[in-house]
Amino acid sequence: MTYLTQKAPITLSTLAKYKKTGEKFSCLTCYDSSFAHLMAVAEIDTILVGDSLGMVVQGQTSTLPVTVADMVYHTQNVARSNSHALIMTDLPFMSYATLADAVANARVVMQAGANVVKIEGGGELAEIVAVLAKNGVPTCVHLGLTPQSVNVFGGYKVQGKTIEQAEKLLNDCEILVNAGASMILLECVPAELAKKVTEKFSVPVIGIGAGVDTDGQVLVMHDMLGVYTKKAAKFVKDFLKDSGNETGDILGAFVNFHRSVKNKSFPSVEHTF
Repeated sequence: MTYLTQKAPITLSTLAKYKKTGEKFSCLTCYDSSFAHLMAVAEIDTILVGDSLGMVVQGQTSTLPVTVADMVYHTQNVARSNSHALIMTDLPFMSYATLADAVANARVVMQAGANVVKIEGGGELAEIVAVLAKNGVPTCVHLGLTPQSVNVFGGYKVQGKTIEQAEKLLNDCEILVNAGASMILLECVPAELAKKVTEKFSVPVIGIGAGVDTDGQVLVMHDMLGVYTKKAAKFVKDFLKDSGNETGDILGAFVNFHRSVKNKSFPSVEHTF
């Protein structure tokens, strides 16, 4: 098997160019140096240092116990071995409840090696997005199913299924993009709605459980390697066991995922709401 040759580092400008040309981009969560190195070899376009580490690394039942210090530590680990991907880091639960908190905590994760910070919520985040943008901090806003609000939703449920919910999501996206958001991440929303968001706004849109028409696709690394302690979500595919993994190893799984996103074979209908 011949792996892809190394290319220049991915930036927000790269992703904007991909959107204009219709090229899809790949994103995986990563929390340590060794896997970051393999993702660089596989040329994964973007890495998300996600607060999902609370569940897949720390064994928590949700992302809520994760701290800013956790995010800084894992971002530093990833950044040390990253030579290709754009790095996004989550600001964890309640770490951006005020403007002062948002600025202070964005500063430390950016200094740890992040290129973009990710925050969860809707139009109410507009002021935070604007202040961060003014201070040189790009943001990715996470809408749809936002795990930090799991107690509000009453569980992990598909969002945007009603006309009212869909209109609110579109309105929230418009408010946040106008405020200066650099990217949008949509989780567990109907594919038709995700397509509308992707077509309407100029910023790159990443999907997870949001259909094939978003600009990029993200999965939790452990999920796409078949490492999970409960039933996998509908949008998850095991790329380690998939026939497209030519070498049958973890690096092959990363390459398989990257190629499947690029050629639009993932996600398929079976992985879509």
